[in-house]
Amino acid sequence: MVTMEPIIVGEHTLIGVEVKLPKTTLLSISTSRGYIMCGALDVGLLNEKLSDRHIIAARAVGVRTLSQLLVAPLESVTIEAERLGIVPGMTGADALLLMV
Repeated sequence: MVTMEPIIVGEHTLIGVEVKLPKTTLLSISTSRGYIMCGALDVGLLNEKLSDRHIIAARAVGVRTLSQLLVAPLESVTIEAERLGIVPGMTGADALLLMV
């Protein structure tokens, strides 16, 4: 099942997506410029194979809900996210505010 819901971060309404799969759930919250995602996100792939796309993204591991994704510390970020000041250890919500 796929669900979408509005996620409020600061004064911004973002898009939360939850995809329930067998034995796992994919989570993402996106802005018009980038997104944060659960541990399924392959930051290495984005930085190496898709570097020409300049993707702004970050990954948090061990999260099971969109609410947890907002407060979890980021485990890894893309090169393009780093250029915006997004770094591992900051919360998902703080990263999203730099992406709007």
